[in-house]
Amino acid sequence: MSIRYPEKVVIVTGGTRGIGEGCVRAFVGAGSRVVFCARDPAGGPELEDELNAAGPGEARFLRCDVARTDDVEALVDRTVERHGRIDCLVNNAGWHPPHRPIDDFTYGEFRELFELNVMGMFAACRRALPQLRRSRGSIVNVSSLVAAMGQLHATTYVATKGAVTAFTKALAIDEAAHGVRVNSISPGNIATPLWQEATSAADDPARCWADGEAAQLVGRMGTAEEAGKLCLFLAAEATFTTGVDHILSGGAELGYGRKTRV
Repeated sequence: MSIRYPEKVVIVTGGTRGIGEGCVRAFVGAGSRVVFCARDPAGGPELEDELNAAGPGEARFLRCDVARTDDVEALVDRTVERHGRIDCLVNNAGWHPPHRPIDDFTYGEFRELFELNVMGMFAACRRALPQLRRSRGSIVNVSSLVAAMGQLHATTYVATKGAVTAFTKALAIDEAAHGVRVNSISPGNIATPLWQEATSAADDPARCWADGEAAQLVGRMGTAEEAGKLCLFLAAEATFTTGVDHILSGGAELGYGRKTRV
């Protein structure tokens, strides 16, 4: 049975590509009214038109830089002005910098990444929660598998995603009294444009992509569609689930592997 979430109002940040686009498509396909945003407007209006023509839900694109608090607050306010409520907030917007040792990251770069990956989520939750409490809705925050297992030359990114996971659990405790569920997902290797860009920049792109696929027990990377369906399930069906981080990894974290660099 396909999941339905009809007439529910959903905000998805970073919704024009990758996991965010997967979420937008999943919720519109379930009959929801989705407001999605991105810092770069490229592709937003086209995706809006495509989904509105296909239905059964509807989509509305708004430009928003989640690293700017005023942009985030305007996104939430305009959603309420248009639809009168919010039922689900999906905090997906974020970025993974190129891999570098800690010596090569500046203080400013770390602060900027924290503003995007963590403070943007905080601002969206804070602004949307009065509406979510009225609807007894839910929040889904997109963390990462590496928040739990670490990653080579990614100290700043891993730190921000660790903050997302911890914030989710703490907020779930606070909001239980208001009937708002708060969960996170932790994707592993998902075949997204960001992954493609990183692969293209590698010395051997074909080998890099093959290694990415081989890292999972299931023998492939995940898809944005699979991530979107998981977020939809958490919003529409997982009504006894809160404060839980849901790993979407194809088994990448299981079993021993070579750790020394020889």
